[in-house]
Amino acid sequence: MKVPFRTVAAALGLTALLGVLFESMRRPGLFANTTYLGGLLALEIVLACLWRFEAVFFPVTMLCFLSADTANPLAGESFTLRWLFLAVGALAGSVIWIKSNRARHFELFHLVALFCVLSAFASASSSSAPVTASLKVASLFLLFLYASTGGRVALLGRERSFIHLLVRACELLVFGVSILYFAGDNVFGNPNNLGAMIGVVATPILLWAALVAESRAERQRRCIALALCGILLYVTVCRAAIVADVVVAVGITIALRRPRLLVRAAFVAALFLEVMAVANPAHMTEFMDSLSGRFIFKIQGERAHQGVFGSRQTPWDQTLSAVKKHPFFGTGFGTSDLGTDLPDFQRSMVYTKEVSNREHGSSYLALAEYMGLLGILPFLALFVLLIRAAARAYAWMRATGSPHHYSVPLAMIITAGLIHASFEDWLFAAGSYLCVFFWVSAFLLIDLAPAFQAEPRLAASQPFAAYTPARSFRQPTI
Repeated sequence: MKVPFRTVAAALGLTALLGVLFESMRRPGLFANTTYLGGLLALEIVLACLWRFEAVFFPVTMLCFLSADTANPLAGESFTLRWLFLAVGALAGSVIWIKSNRARHFELFHLVALFCVLSAFASASSSSAPVTASLKVASLFLLFLYASTGGRVALLGRERSFIHLLVRACELLVFGVSILYFAGDNVFGNPNNLGAMIGVVATPILLWAALVAESRAERQRRCIALALCGILLYVTVCRAAIVADVVVAVGITIALRRPRLLVRAAFVAALFLEVMAVANPAHMTEFMDSLSGRFIFKIQGERAHQGVFGSRQTPWDQTLSAVKKHPFFGTGFGTSDLGTDLPDFQRSMVYTKEVSNREHGSSYLALAEYMGLLGILPFLALFVLLIRAAARAYAWMRATGSPHHYSVPLAMIITAGLIHASFEDWLFAAGSYLCVFFWVSAFLLIDLAPAFQAEPRLAASQPFAAYTPARSFRQPTI
């Protein structure tokens, strides 16, 4: 006789509650410890999220990772709790995915992702700090496992509600961050973190949401949020995010065959810069000097770095030097050789970015240093497959002239993320909310990307997810 899952879960929960009550009577001082109480509360939150895994677990996980990277009262607890969510999400997502009736499971992209993990593990075994490197590989494995199972469970079959929740979350995030920032509180700590969130996550999603808005009020609200994104990028002068968003905007206007949209955007940007030049000439001078390469970004001793990305020059040089020393197998995933910059550490040790605060200036150069020219090959294949999936979404837009496809915002996120990662080191930092969000979006794009042959022009105004019949999931009802 089959016993319903909810009955088993309720029985286990009741048993656990009785066990807690019995232990509290036997050892009352144990439950006066804030550490134990915090752990018990965290466990209860995780179990509550598992109850509605498909609808709740992904947003709560992203909120936990985001909280760990921002200045808020719960940042310390989130710093540890995020790993619990990632591990539970990976394990529970795998079980749910295997037990669910899916027409499509794992394909080449997921196999290549597994080879990336194996390659990273081989690199970690040859590292001077194998324990540190192995822990970083384990976090990468959990991230890829969650993205290929639990993350896909959160979307497939409920695309409309998932994307709608994502758009609404970006709106609230942009409005909230803007209010706090202009009130003098930068919750992200530094301009680069704020620019990464705005440039890779908020701007691509809100740009697509404004294009597919179903009412005038909805379009105006999203355009206001999009304008706030532009203002925040201007104020923070985050060049990597600006470059990424400009490429995304140009790419989507070309794909949609709407040159007027690009002209309007250029006109609005020029008008905004003129207003800012009149209102705050000093910041405008700094902004233009920064983009033109005349502004001094960083001074170390008597040496000044100049150029558009002059502040990245020293990290790039250090990383290229490390690649030359370890050309084939690298220094170990997530670890780098100890140089002369940190004399307080022993020479036999390695240091990670978190310990030494060392920057690579590029996720791709960092990966080349970690893995070497041989170990990086599976990652290059992963990038090729990901770019191919994004190109399919743009090709579909080019053929149909419509942005009404759920793969389009994911393709825009991937485009912005790959460009932004060229100048920031976060692409394989599994503890970063941006890394988690990017790779979950990447695995979802692999499922949602349309075939190269375009479907007929859409008659409906609402987005949809199209699949080829031989490889399709259940078609979502809209």
